[in-house]
Amino acid sequence: MKRTLLTLLAALVLLPALADEGMWLPSLISERIDDMRAKGFRLTAEDIYSINKASMKDAVVLFNGGCTGELISPEGLLLTNHHCGYDAIQKHSTVEHDYLTNGFWAMSRAEELPNEKLWVRFLVRMEEVTDRIAAGETAAQIVEKAKAEGTGYKASVEQMYYGNQQFLFVYEQFDDVRLVAAPPSSIGKFGGDTDNWIWPRHTGDFSMFRVYASKDNRPAAYSPQNVPYRPKKHFSISTKGVKEGDFTMIYGFPGNTQEYILSDAVAYIAERSDPAKIAIRTGRLDIITKAQESDPALRIHYAAKHASIANAWKKWQGEALGIDRRGTVAAKFDYETQFGLWSVGRPEYAGVVMGLRAEYDRIMDAYFAYEITRETLSTLPAAYTPEERAEECFARRKSAEQALWRHAFREYGRCPKVYRTPSYAEGMARYKSPEAYADALFEAVWEGSDSVTMQPAVRLREETKRMLDHISWMLGTKSLRNLNSKILNELYTTYIKGLREWDRERAFYPDANLTLRVAYGSVAGYEYADGEYHKPQTTLDGIIAKDNPEIYDYDIPQSLRDLYASKNYGRWGTVIDGRRTVPVCFLATNHTTGGNSGSPVLNARGELVGINFDRTWLSTMSDIAFDPDICRNIAVDIRYVLFVIDRVGGAGYLLDEMKIRR
Repeated sequence: MKRTLLTLLAALVLLPALADEGMWLPSLISERIDDMRAKGFRLTAEDIYSINKASMKDAVVLFNGGCTGELISPEGLLLTNHHCGYDAIQKHSTVEHDYLTNGFWAMSRAEELPNEKLWVRFLVRMEEVTDRIAAGETAAQIVEKAKAEGTGYKASVEQMYYGNQQFLFVYEQFDDVRLVAAPPSSIGKFGGDTDNWIWPRHTGDFSMFRVYASKDNRPAAYSPQNVPYRPKKHFSISTKGVKEGDFTMIYGFPGNTQEYILSDAVAYIAERSDPAKIAIRTGRLDIITKAQESDPALRIHYAAKHASIANAWKKWQGEALGIDRRGTVAAKFDYETQFGLWSVGRPEYAGVVMGLRAEYDRIMDAYFAYEITRETLSTLPAAYTPEERAEECFARRKSAEQALWRHAFREYGRCPKVYRTPSYAEGMARYKSPEAYADALFEAVWEGSDSVTMQPAVRLREETKRMLDHISWMLGTKSLRNLNSKILNELYTTYIKGLREWDRERAFYPDANLTLRVAYGSVAGYEYADGEYHKPQTTLDGIIAKDNPEIYDYDIPQSLRDLYASKNYGRWGTVIDGRRTVPVCFLATNHTTGGNSGSPVLNARGELVGINFDRTWLSTMSDIAFDPDICRNIAVDIRYVLFVIDRVGGAGYLLDEMKIRR
């Protein structure tokens, strides 16, 4: 009876058979197409991915190595999230031309702004190379051959299922990408950190860029002679709208999931790692927020840093809550127990779970030290550059910068003693407090003192790097994005192979690793708490309800207030719940993670209906375990995007190059 209950529990909690879980490889999407069509999809597998004709993959880009974007015109016009373009928008912003606050709208091609080091990549093809590597060809050799195939080609060999399969990904990279449009932050980042990861959501999280190429449509460095890129494929846009139950599909570059890790690792994340990192980042955010509120120039200077710190900070909070709410640690432990019983008498798999647990015990303190160091000492600058010193607000930054140094030195004390740098121990002995020690080193770095005065700071930084390198050596891998080691990777190769052999009913898919994937599901609300159902659509009415001129993140443009007052929505207005309004955001059940920011949300006909930008708070645990009852992605409705471009930005001419379907 006990064994039966354990098996049932594991099945109910872990199996995705009837859920919209999964991040599927496009080249193998034919294996899922029957399920997709049963759920409403109307196209074919070759419409999604083909190397013989233009397909959806040719309209999707990896945006600057951390987000996704989509082509929406035959002239290289690209949509992504506002927060994905945030760094570029900030770099073009000054107090006099504050594009973060006021938005930016190029009114002609000549006004589109170039962005140094901003690039996009199109997937040319992907192919499994497991057999080639087994036959003796190295990954480096495969990559070099692929890169030689075309101008601007990049390539990589990526592991799937912890090395059980290897795939080659070949990309074409374009380096001339220009800013076309960005709404004011009070639209593009509406709600700020308060609303981040939260539903209901009212954020117009989009920005627009244009990809440029040489006259023969090839990748080229920025040049005034470049012309708009002519893509093989771009998405049509549907303004018909979405309703609960409608099929949705996301095509993008999810960055990192850990769906198959042991319960030991999940417990580490939820009970040790996330709480410590949350506490450290809370202190950093408090310091930066105080500085931003004191000075408009400091608000702009720290904007991107604040957003970057806050994003993971809040994500970790929801992740830990979701893991606890779902009982993920216990469910995974039971699942592992059942696998262990099956593996008895199978020498290849017997003992692999115990081996994994022993390795976690060996490396957890070291990895925790790595994380604490990266969240504290590694966040501090080695020097303040001449460019920074020339900034008008540089002197006014001193108080905030010194406070950040003090905070980092204080929080570094969380690091297990055996992994602290010798300099830190000596400094603490000499200065008696982390604050006094931080002040001494900060003054030297701030003033840009001579090499003798700077030596203690230089030594601490060098020792910090050596300690991180030592931890990397100890773990046997430089891939330290997750709690990981060379031994773990080897054991997981066997473990995942065994799981796929044992659990034949489970729909396995490879963990996300910033390679192109397909996820699909439907528009759906969810029960947030007992008796509290969250509908899947928000509207302009909700923005107006939150509008507050006294709070920067809720102070919407006056033009938006005027449009609401006049109800002059034009063709973007629609009737929802008996009132004429403009749709803003919607929820769906698509499996997403970081990297999916900016991904196209497509309807059953492959038309663009939204731009993915977030998940609900408790959904963030879907990086570890997907719960179909509560895991929801959040998208900005494409009708709101078009409304803002047209009625707020006054850039309706951009719509003329799009294919918009009613």
